[in-house]
Amino acid sequence: MSETNDFSQYLDLLNEEQRQAVEHEGSPLLILAGAGSGKTRVITTKIAYLISQKNVEPWSILSVTFTKKAANEMKERAIKLESRAEASQIRTFHSFGSWFLRKYYEAAGLEPSFTVYDDDDMETILKKAVPSLSKKEVKLAAHQISLAKDYCLTPEDDLGFLGSEFDINQIYFEYQKRLKATGNADFGDLIMLPTILLEKDSQIASYIHNRFKVVMVDEYQDSNIAQYRLLQKISGIESGNDSYVCVVGDDDQSIYHFRGAEVQNILTFPQKFPGTQIIRLEKNYRSTANILKAAEIVVKKNQDRLGKNLISQRGEGGKPVLAFLPDQNAEAVFAGDLIKKSLSDKEGKYSDWAILYRTNAQSLVFEKEFLRRKIPYVVVGSLKFYEREEIRDALSYISLFANPKDEISFRRVINKPTRGIGEKTQDKIMENAVILDEQNNPVYKNLLETAAQSAKSFSKKAQDGINDFVKIFANLKDCFDDSKKLSYFVEKIIKDSGLEEYHKAGDEIDGTTRVLNLEELVNSAVSYPCTMQGLIEFLDAINLDRTLAAENESKNDDAVTLITLHNTKGLEYKKVVITGLEEGVFPWQTKTGAELEEERRLFYVGITRAKDELYVTSAAKRCMYGGWKIMTPSPFIKEAAPAFTAIGVKPFGFGNNHNSENKSFYGDDFENDEVSELAAKWKTGTKIFNDDYGYGYITSTKKSGSEFLIEVTFETGSKKRFFPKYQEKSLMIIKDE
Repeated sequence: MSETNDFSQYLDLLNEEQRQAVEHEGSPLLILAGAGSGKTRVITTKIAYLISQKNVEPWSILSVTFTKKAANEMKERAIKLESRAEASQIRTFHSFGSWFLRKYYEAAGLEPSFTVYDDDDMETILKKAVPSLSKKEVKLAAHQISLAKDYCLTPEDDLGFLGSEFDINQIYFEYQKRLKATGNADFGDLIMLPTILLEKDSQIASYIHNRFKVVMVDEYQDSNIAQYRLLQKISGIESGNDSYVCVVGDDDQSIYHFRGAEVQNILTFPQKFPGTQIIRLEKNYRSTANILKAAEIVVKKNQDRLGKNLISQRGEGGKPVLAFLPDQNAEAVFAGDLIKKSLSDKEGKYSDWAILYRTNAQSLVFEKEFLRRKIPYVVVGSLKFYEREEIRDALSYISLFANPKDEISFRRVINKPTRGIGEKTQDKIMENAVILDEQNNPVYKNLLETAAQSAKSFSKKAQDGINDFVKIFANLKDCFDDSKKLSYFVEKIIKDSGLEEYHKAGDEIDGTTRVLNLEELVNSAVSYPCTMQGLIEFLDAINLDRTLAAENESKNDDAVTLITLHNTKGLEYKKVVITGLEEGVFPWQTKTGAELEEERRLFYVGITRAKDELYVTSAAKRCMYGGWKIMTPSPFIKEAAPAFTAIGVKPFGFGNNHNSENKSFYGDDFENDEVSELAAKWKTGTKIFNDDYGYGYITSTKKSGSEFLIEVTFETGSKKRFFPKYQEKSLMIIKDE
């Protein structure tokens, strides 16, 4: 900052609570920063204020956060306010750990030029340290060792809480011995080793305490046990050190327990750091008041929270909409209709919209609908559905069954899961499969038959692997049954191939949803008959989706965002649709106690991403595990119902007492003449065409509350319900000549 600048100009930009937080000094400080309350401005202004106005040496300030992006943004903004902030330590937790260990590598038992091992490196070392472990056990043990380090626990500690199926203490011990021999560290060591050194070495602890007189932590609700202990040791709070400690966070946005985050760190901060003052940042600059009302109703149901009330600085805004829809397809059509309608406004953009869901598998139905309607979209934090590893694997098995000459599919899956059929063996099979046609051009024979015929020329392990692989496809030949759905066949091939178990192991270790994605692929085959023709139509439809996706790829940033709720933290959108509010979907599976409270916080995070408009959807039935399942509305929308305008056919328990307005999402009350107009157009017996279900007839119509509903029976025998008011674009009336 130049000398001519008056720092008061920056303080004048803050509201009363923000300024109070910036100017606070002395005791430990907990800044309880609600969503959209301007916490980054507070942190960066506080760093600049301490240097400029309180003469704190820049190099004595340590400010840590969780992502490189956040750390870089904080540093850039602090430097703009005060150029000397360049000398401050504004880092991620792990970057600080690396800095510390570079300085004290010898005391930590590391080489001066040590490298940091990632997850794959950990597995390689672990396999060498404990050769008896299978590949799956290696992945699981590596994950459990990482989790132990997140809790700052060594092989000598009680690790029973991990619920390991083997002697994890001994495996951890062998791993550490092998790791120490390399002189390198793994990712977990970047937090654990500095913490242990600060506990054991008083000389190092004294230097660090004297070096860092100000310690600040952003997103403190996301810290794990090891990071909490490191904060204690750096600050020297236990030994009466006079370092100033300030943490910033929001207990209502603690949603990463599966990664080791511990919400109790922020809840118990005032007890762990005596004399703590709490300053609440409650003025919200992102969302309208009606959206914040919904968020508040939701999160207040949690018992384990410090509590705050967000106050919108943007006016009342429209009331959020709760849409009860027949099924997941109607959910996607509903979202598509909202988006298309908003684009009729010249100022509307696709990028105004975000579709939020609990699991990645839920994106498929939206991807298909948006492709069909040429709505540009981007999937954030995940691959598009058909690009995911597990989906490509399953489709390769299916494609190879349909066409046994498919070399790409053959090579992808013959050794997945591992069957001891290496690349050289595969090359030999391919050589044996080549024959010359009448024009002397090379063509492939049936690769499955060739593999079986070639097996005897390979090792015993490869022979067994090839025989097992070929047997999978032989057993599938009798599975076609036109009385069943193709989902039966797809589910069988996923199970028999070993893909389900293979990817389930990945779910356990990485916290991903690979098996859910495979289930969603099974669900997508429900509308096809279990015949070879049905299989070909299924693959054709997928290939068409892929082609449409390629055609719709554009460098244009104007696209709808498809994103999981966990990935939305820190983001904001003008218009948000939160989908799948049903028991077992959101909240996910059977959650109780602290887990249910975290799911509720996740809903709160989703709601507070919306700036101007919020829509929440709940389906009456959903395709799950290869069949349609009647769903029960999420308890969260039952809790939050008073904050929403409900539309659609309300399930039992959602009477008009929950909603006095009962408006449509177009904002106008339905008048009787409007319902009459719909009834006149969509009569019983009218022939209908739908892109997803084909031809059918309207078999019944009714008025439900203020909504007009039709039921269509399609030629496939399936019955679907539609709201013509919202879903007219997906339906075509066919007039017979």
